Amino acid sequence: MAPDTNTIDAFVKLGKYLTDFCDKCYSENTEVDSELKQTVEQARHHNGWFTEDNILFSLQQWGDLLTEENLNEWLSNYNFNKEDEPKTVGIVMAGNIPLVGFHDFLCVLLSGNKVLAKLSSNDKVLLPYLSKYLIQQEPSLANRIEFIDGKMENFDAVIATGSNNTSRYFEYYFGNKPNIIRKNRNSVAVLTGNEAEKELKALGEDIFRYYGLGCRNVSKIYVPKDYDFDALFKALYDYKDIIHQHKYANNYDYNKAVYLMSEFKILDNGFLVLKEDEALTSPISALFYSYYDDESSLREKLEELDEQIQCIVSSRTLENEVKFGETQKPSLKDYADGIDTMEFLLKL
Repeated sequence: MAPDTNTIDAFVKLGKYLTDFCDKCYSENTEVDSELKQTVEQARHHNGWFTEDNILFSLQQWGDLLTEENLNEWLSNYNFNKEDEPKTVGIVMAGNIPLVGFHDFLCVLLSGNKVLAKLSSNDKVLLPYLSKYLIQQEPSLANRIEFIDGKMENFDAVIATGSNNTSRYFEYYFGNKPNIIRKNRNSVAVLTGNEAEKELKALGEDIFRYYGLGCRNVSKIYVPKDYDFDALFKALYDYKDIIHQHKYANNYDYNKAVYLMSEFKILDNGFLVLKEDEALTSPISALFYSYYDDESSLREKLEELDEQIQCIVSSRTLENEVKFGETQKPSLKDYADGIDTMEFLLKL
């Protein structure tokens, strides 16, 4: 059985609304929707990491995804039972990048359930506005969307996204309900030294988009012994203006100083520090790297780290690999942590 067509139509209209808005923003001398423009400004002032460019990028991605064709193709993989009583699903949202919780929000509503959302203090402007637009298109959604500030109560299931530390808190509070609890994840890239310049330039998008704050951002690269970093630095030079963002620049200055005082061997190009480190999570403005001897042993290592990795960028036909420059353009079926959120919701 298919999901509610009115809800799908509302999201399709939202997609067109976002696409039209972004198209006008990128065109000079075109008047844009003043209310959404004001909301973007408000989100930008509220969180210094949410630049207009990054907010528009996120809105554009959702505009591209929310088409009737995309939604129907995605939803055709599931069995919907309209006889089920709607459940109230609590969503504890992260706030590291603009609209990071939108996919969970979308899944809950399209599965026929109710959203009880606790927004991150870092990203509390955009989603309420988009929800208001959805309700204008489909008034029945007003009874299925609720935002709360305080303690989450009266819910049937939970989707919570946070850090490794907050996940313990989530498991303590939500462990007795059906749940999806997400922890820290990072993305990595596997380089061979044979990449074309355009692939390495595209890798810059995976590293620098959202200032590296997303779990789909590449924070670690694996390179063969004797890898020539000059080609990588040359390709990444297009992103040099990132250093003009003061929050990013502060992180760059601080991390570089710490590494130099600790006498770590680093590579530096004036806006990115490369450091050899086994860890997957590098701080803002730094990129960790490790050498590998052969591809088979690297595959084994990546399999061992599977629960810490969101996606792998490569041109080496690794399982579930993502093309260079595509990490921040997931499809509707690219679920966080590889857990099928829609399937979870439909089984409640």
